[in-house]
Amino acid sequence: MSKTVCYSCGNEFSSDRAKLGFKTCLDCGEVEANKIKHCVAPMHKSNYMLFTRTDDLKGINNKGGLIK
Repeated sequence: MSKTVCYSCGNEFSSDRAKLGFKTCLDCGEVEANKIKHCVAPMHKSNYMLFTRTDDLKGINNKGGLIK
């Protein structure tokens, strides 16, 4: 099993992980994953929506529309 070098810290990680498309080791990948925050919210009489900005969530579930 060959090793691949993490672009973030320079440590080696499994080539199987690299084949899956990851460019970081597990530790650096966890740090990067925690930087991204998102929320899934149900819409009134509709489907669920994915939100990545907090400002988009304010007043979104009111029947009258978006309130800021």
